[in-house]
Amino acid sequence: MIASVTGRVTAVAPDGAVIEVGGVGILVHCTPGTLATLRTGEGARLATSLVVREESLTLYGFATEDERVVFELLQTAGGVGPKLALAMLAVHSPNALRVAVAGADLKALTQVPGIGQKGAQRIVLELRDRLGTPDETVDAALNGGRRAAPWRDQVHSGLVGLGYSSKDADEAIAVVEPEADADLAAGRPPQVAALLKAALRALSVR
Repeated sequence: MIASVTGRVTAVAPDGAVIEVGGVGILVHCTPGTLATLRTGEGARLATSLVVREESLTLYGFATEDERVVFELLQTAGGVGPKLALAMLAVHSPNALRVAVAGADLKALTQVPGIGQKGAQRIVLELRDRLGTPDETVDAALNGGRRAAPWRDQVHSGLVGLGYSSKDADEAIAVVEPEADADLAAGRPPQVAALLKAALRALSVR
C-alpha cells in the first residue's frame, strides 16, 4: 500500500493533482479542501490510500492522516465506494462526519450528493462504532455538520493554486456567489468542486 507521497506539485486540477516523485508524475485524487493547500511548483506531502480494482489502480490523497483513515473506514459501510467516501469528505470534515454518525444526523449525511435517506440510515447503523468518538471541542462554525471552512476561501485557494491571480479569483467568486447562495437557501452546503468548475468557466470566457 502507498501510505503517502512526497514531492513537487506539477499540476493542480479541480479533482486532483500530479505529484512528481522520483521523476514520476503520480496522479492523486483529492477533495477541494486538500487541493486548496497545494501550489504548483511547491513541495507537498499527502497521506494516501490506494484503491485497487481489476481494471485500475487509483490513488487518493489527503491533507491529514485523519482524513485518510476516515476515508478508508467509510468504505466499510455497504454501498460506500471510494468516490462517495471522497464526496463525503468534500462536504464534511472527519470530525463533522463523526458528529453526524454518532448523533444519527441523517439530514447532514444526505447533504452529500449520492446519499439518500436509506443510505444515510445504513451508514449510521454500520459506522456508529467504527469512526471513533467526535472531538468534544467541535468547531463552533460547524452548522448542521457542514464544513467549517468558508467555501469562498476554498475556491479562492483552488484558483490561486491553478495559477490565477488573487484579483481574478475574487472576480470569479463574485460570479458564482449566487449559485452558492441558492444552495444555502435550499438548505444545502455549497458544493466547492462544482463552484470551482463554474469559476473556471467564468474565467475562461472573459
